[in-house]
Amino acid sequence: MGRIVVTGGAGFLGSHLCARLLDRGDQVVCLDNLITGSLSNIEHLFARPGFTFVELDVSTYVWVPGEVDAVMHFASPASPIDFERIPIQILKVGSLGTHNSLGLAKAKGARFFLASTSEVYGDPLVHPQPETYWGNVNPIGPRGVYDEAKRFAEAITMAYHRHHGLDVRIVRIFNTYGPQMRPDDGRSVSNFIVQALQGRPLTVYGDGSQTRSFCYVDDEVRGFLALLDSDLVGPTNIGNPNEFTILELAQAVLEVTGSASEIVFEPLPVDDPMQRKPDIARASEHLGWKPEVELHAGIEATASYFRQVLGL
Repeated sequence: MGRIVVTGGAGFLGSHLCARLLDRGDQVVCLDNLITGSLSNIEHLFARPGFTFVELDVSTYVWVPGEVDAVMHFASPASPIDFERIPIQILKVGSLGTHNSLGLAKAKGARFFLASTSEVYGDPLVHPQPETYWGNVNPIGPRGVYDEAKRFAEAITMAYHRHHGLDVRIVRIFNTYGPQMRPDDGRSVSNFIVQALQGRPLTVYGDGSQTRSFCYVDDEVRGFLALLDSDLVGPTNIGNPNEFTILELAQAVLEVTGSASEIVFEPLPVDDPMQRKPDIARASEHLGWKPEVELHAGIEATASYFRQVLGL
């Protein structure tokens, strides 16, 4: 058993992580300012022994009384609609929030775990993307608020490791999906499923030939815990190497949901990456991790969740 602080614990990934930590016997202190997280994601955890929730903006300060074994920093809006809606908050949680969370880990002698992202690779010129690739990022574009916040977060995390001897882990997350996503978060999986269930046209940006690698949330969180418990200090990709075009994803959603919705095409957003696929050799070799949930099965589980949320 450990006592683990999860920042952003009421968000999509954070809420799943909190539940899995409790399942294995850890105590969890969940911190969230609820700017994109939701109490509905964690309300089923309040009655569980060892779970504590504190409404807190980690960009302002972070403190938790008592012993702490690990700080897992997941606080950050991560959806495309957030990049234009709350860009300053994204930059602040990636910089100030990471600094404050690192300070808590240092003060408590705890392990620090940073949730980074495949977005640090930008629109990659290397395919698939290994952890050694430095990326191709537009620092002043609309996506730069998220990309650069995470790149800074990685830099300060490794600076704390080198300068203060802090024990750190960094995960680079690739296109995760599943229950507890926001219906209106602007990501392709949630967009397509909600549109299909409501009988609306599925909106594909560009010609749909751009690729992503979609990892179901259960697989992703299993990778987080394997990394947390490992001795891997540098960044580690956790994602599904099965690559699909966005058009293939849209067609899969129509198949799974049985929807008769049509597919419509809209202009491609600025700096939208044309391809994304993780090289998971590091995770496979050192963690024994690989994804197990097939895309159609993951879409069905996610669609079932959205049917309930939308009352369909």
